[in-house]
Amino acid sequence: MGLAAINTPILGREEVAAANSVIRSGALTSAANGGGRHVREFEAAASSFVGSKYAVAVNSGTAALQASLHALMPEPGGEVLVPSFTFVGTANAVVAAGAKPVFVDILKDNYTMDPADLEQKITDNTRAIIPVHLYGHVAYVDEITEISKKYSVPVIEDAAQSLGSTYKGKHTGTFFEMGCFSMYPGKVMTAGEGGFIVTNSKKHRDRLTMIRNHGMVRGYDTRVLGMNLRLPEISAAIATVQLGRLPGFLRLRQRNAKLLSEMLAGVRNGRIISAPRPRKEENVNWYLYTVAVKRRNALLKHLRGSDSNSASATTIGAAAYYSTPVHKTPFYRGAHTARGLGNTDWAAARVLSLPVHPKVTTKEIRLMADAVRDAP
Repeated sequence: MGLAAINTPILGREEVAAANSVIRSGALTSAANGGGRHVREFEAAASSFVGSKYAVAVNSGTAALQASLHALMPEPGGEVLVPSFTFVGTANAVVAAGAKPVFVDILKDNYTMDPADLEQKITDNTRAIIPVHLYGHVAYVDEITEISKKYSVPVIEDAAQSLGSTYKGKHTGTFFEMGCFSMYPGKVMTAGEGGFIVTNSKKHRDRLTMIRNHGMVRGYDTRVLGMNLRLPEISAAIATVQLGRLPGFLRLRQRNAKLLSEMLAGVRNGRIISAPRPRKEENVNWYLYTVAVKRRNALLKHLRGSDSNSASATTIGAAAYYSTPVHKTPFYRGAHTARGLGNTDWAAARVLSLPVHPKVTTKEIRLMADAVRDAP
């Protein structure tokens, strides 16, 4: 029997109607500096949701990071401090912006950037810091703020996985100069593909709208280096509908995560090393429910049903993000600074994520907990 995938987009009649409306209009995209009507509507809704002054829509979360780096560092060169324990898009955006990623270790409690290691790796060549709010857990923004101010280094938040997560009542993406979100199908809401950047700086907003549109403001008047990073009108229309549904999605994720935590509490039996535990004043969006376990590969095999000969075996959409940290991928291995990443390597060998998205039922959560309990 198949069980819920690790994440799945939730689309309905409203999204279909929104997309059809754009198709019928014939206005599929816009090269205007401010974007098309649906892009502008989505940007207003997104900035209102997270509590920022501005939002700039682009065509992916990676594009959001790349555009933010170009806005912050118009000249190539220098180093940008990033975690290795995340999706490779964070480091790729740094390289694409003409800078060098320097990898920072993580903390075991929530898999986000270790402020102590961050401070040790700041040099005169450091141009920016990109903490990642991994799995929806909020990075240690208080400590990173102190470090940023102490060394006068700007911060861009990789909030691709944390839309809806808050700390001390403030949304991720709004703690520093810019925050970057993703609307990939597996995220907490989707536009098919897409992303957006939030900021409280009009200077950054104005530069970002040029960068996403070949550096142009009025026609062919390229003023800065830019690319085609525009979000299509169809995607923007879908995203606006999804954003309206997001609070409901987040409530269901929170309910499912709470149930799973309760059910797993009684099945530790040495198999689970640690379960997610939000810290005080942190509200997690539960993009991924991630535990650290012993014998991870064996447990994954059991959960996916591949260790059973029964045709009726339950298969659970568990996954290991990220079993290969960025610094160990072929492109980055040996070519970029990667020292003192002990916790990164520890987590890469042990983490396992379980589905808690809105389509997961209470019965399926119980089956997941039972499967973990019954694993050999």
